[in-house]
Amino acid sequence: MTLIDHLPNDADPDALFEAFSGWAEQQGIALYPAQEEALIEVVSGANVILSTPTGSGKSLVAAGAHFTALANDQVTFYTAPIKALVSEKFFDLCKLFGTENVGMLTGDASVNADAPVICCTAEVLASIALRDGKDADIGQVVMDEFHFYAEPDRGWAWQIPLLELPQAQFILMSATLGDMSRFEEDLTRRTGKPTSVVRSATRPVPLSYEYRTTALTETLTELLETRQSPVYIVHFTQAAAVERAQALMSINMCTRAEKDQIAELIGNFRFTTKFGRNLSRYVRHGIGVHHAGMLPKYRRLVEKLAQAGLLKVICGTDTLGVGVNVPIRTVLFTALTKYDGSRVRTLRAREFHQIAGRAGRAGFDTAGFVVAQAPEHVVENEKALAKAGDDPKKRRKVVRKKAPEGFVNWGENTFEKLIASDPEPLNSRFRVTHAMLLSVIARPGDAFVAMRKLLEDNHEPRRNQLRHIRRAIAIYRSLLDGGIVERLPEPDAEGRIVRLTVDLQQDFALNQPLSTFALAAFDLLDPESPSYALDMVSVVESTLDDPRQILAAQQNKARGEAVAQMKADGVEYEERMERLMDVEYPKPLEEVLFHAYGLYRKSHPWVGDHPLSPKSVIRDMYERAMTFTEFTSFYELARTEGIVLRYLASAYKALDHTVPDDLKSEDFEDIIAWLGEMVRQVDSSLLDEWEQLANPEVETAEQAAERADQVRPVTANARAFRVLVRNAMFRRVELAALDKVEELGEMDAESGWDADAWGEAMDAYWDEYDELGTGPDARGPKLLQIEEDAEHGLWKVRQTFADPNGDHDWGISAEVDLTASDEEGRAVVRVTDVGQL
Repeated sequence: MTLIDHLPNDADPDALFEAFSGWAEQQGIALYPAQEEALIEVVSGANVILSTPTGSGKSLVAAGAHFTALANDQVTFYTAPIKALVSEKFFDLCKLFGTENVGMLTGDASVNADAPVICCTAEVLASIALRDGKDADIGQVVMDEFHFYAEPDRGWAWQIPLLELPQAQFILMSATLGDMSRFEEDLTRRTGKPTSVVRSATRPVPLSYEYRTTALTETLTELLETRQSPVYIVHFTQAAAVERAQALMSINMCTRAEKDQIAELIGNFRFTTKFGRNLSRYVRHGIGVHHAGMLPKYRRLVEKLAQAGLLKVICGTDTLGVGVNVPIRTVLFTALTKYDGSRVRTLRAREFHQIAGRAGRAGFDTAGFVVAQAPEHVVENEKALAKAGDDPKKRRKVVRKKAPEGFVNWGENTFEKLIASDPEPLNSRFRVTHAMLLSVIARPGDAFVAMRKLLEDNHEPRRNQLRHIRRAIAIYRSLLDGGIVERLPEPDAEGRIVRLTVDLQQDFALNQPLSTFALAAFDLLDPESPSYALDMVSVVESTLDDPRQILAAQQNKARGEAVAQMKADGVEYEERMERLMDVEYPKPLEEVLFHAYGLYRKSHPWVGDHPLSPKSVIRDMYERAMTFTEFTSFYELARTEGIVLRYLASAYKALDHTVPDDLKSEDFEDIIAWLGEMVRQVDSSLLDEWEQLANPEVETAEQAAERADQVRPVTANARAFRVLVRNAMFRRVELAALDKVEELGEMDAESGWDADAWGEAMDAYWDEYDELGTGPDARGPKLLQIEEDAEHGLWKVRQTFADPNGDHDWGISAEVDLTASDEEGRAVVRVTDVGQL
């Protein structure tokens, strides 16, 4: 029986508590005192602020809250800070309440939106709250990881529902809330419901703390010997985490039997990228790596091995504080400072407790351990003093190593202070946007009264409120001047004294905010242009969030090439540095797009909240005919390949859904097919999950893992595979045009076409022609012939060169091995000839 089957006929608080606790007992779950207290308050209709340590069962309280709302015939919303957690909770709640009763809204996915239980990001709930206010059909809101209220960029979304949904019951949850008395009073005043703060410092698994001045390898060896593994070694950059994993390969972590178990669990798992091949070595040695830049499938493998108790050490970053399912016995801090994007600073108490709280997981451990490693110069000084012994003369002669330049000082006192400190109070991050005003104006009633209340009765100090009021007035005047809103001589039937002159879609501000601009910009493109399909890609890419790491890598590459060229041209150093400032990452159609954006913004001023950002990631990869591995290698993005994949997946969804079918040319359809298949072959989980949402199935964890590990043959999508073959062949044309025979030789060494063979073949071509075309026509399907030989599992292909005379008698002949392609998840091409027909 699922939880939904335990709903009582009577919604009496006692009956609800008894029904839910009875279900928990059947699951073998004994409620902790804090869980009992919180659930009693929830079923009685009170708001609840739940501040209990990590691993103390806040998710169970959330399930009890949804159970209560369903019994009272109310719509209940669950919010989380990131889409991945929302999606994970969606599937969890489907198992508890049935797929027909659970829906999801994340901005780019909408599933069963009319369900009584909705999982969504905080931004989505904030948009609904602004649009519908007290008339929204929302009876209950569960906000998980509520400490995100203090996030500078996103905190506004956690505040708006508290301000605009007085009809709702709120359950605010986090392990690191700090003083919440202000919220307790505010919620009670706004909702008219009592608010209960449920706190517990008692952890299901108690923690002990230790500061170590031994070398990290020595510390780690001792932790392993005293059975305090698995150890999560916390770093504050992804590069440092990977470097640590490599450095620890010299320590023997596992027995032969344990290594055999690891190999058995890994099975036929495909490590398809450069980082993946390194990760394969690490995990087989008992060392995991876990950070946000990894491919989801690699993180999932590390979590799977950790849950099986097979990894002794996991090297990761401080991002493990949110929703990471890794059982950890010991958290080992390599530092107590971090770079926050502008400066290096000491960890805040909230950050420290969020990370430290991951040590010791209920059901796995009876105790958890938190260890802070002293700075390296302190460790070396302690080692030198120990060598000097107790002799005062020798100790005085020890030359103490100084801290490195720019070091922000921290030590044992810092550690003790962080342990003793409560999380900092949550600071308001309210902000005013065009979307906010438009949403409030679109509501029934007097928009001025509603906005005044929103601007003067939020959580901001008065000085900030006045600043927000001035911005709101400026935005309103721009809407009035632009003809987007108009004053009415008298209130309309729904009490409005101002109204919109444009229709906002029902999901306004929930989906990609610049998608309507993209639709308008498509009209500027020439369908007859050979670059039409790629120009459409550029329009869509300009509306997507910037993948900063990729753009920085593209700019570094462009500047490196520019410097090399300027040196070759004899440009002086000062002039080189001056010119270098103008070299940026590629921005196709920049001038046209910004001009169109300026015009569009005049009649749609709200897009000003979402700046346009021309860029070329998909287009760059396609024009260079690169595979995922080649692209991440070319731009040195192996450590952040997960970020690259997430961008490609989001771009694929945007291209597939933003562009109307009647505008999709054959070339554009090819690009979509190629991109989708490439993402699937690298790591299918992002697209599989997205597609599964349309028809959610309740499945066991084992079934989900098995489905995630299954890889569709790359040849199954014939259209996409043809594009992969075309790109593989054209990649060789591009390298040949640049006379990069060494790279060609590396690519085709197994085919017998080494650098010498390629060099000889191309020398013969250059004797006849002085250039080799690589433009849109050169890469088009007309210059590629494919002969399918299904009987032998081969395709025979001929890529014709675009020579300047148009003779089309030179080219590359090759065979494509279909079986090998399926095994490797890419087009496996073997060159058979380069030359004249």
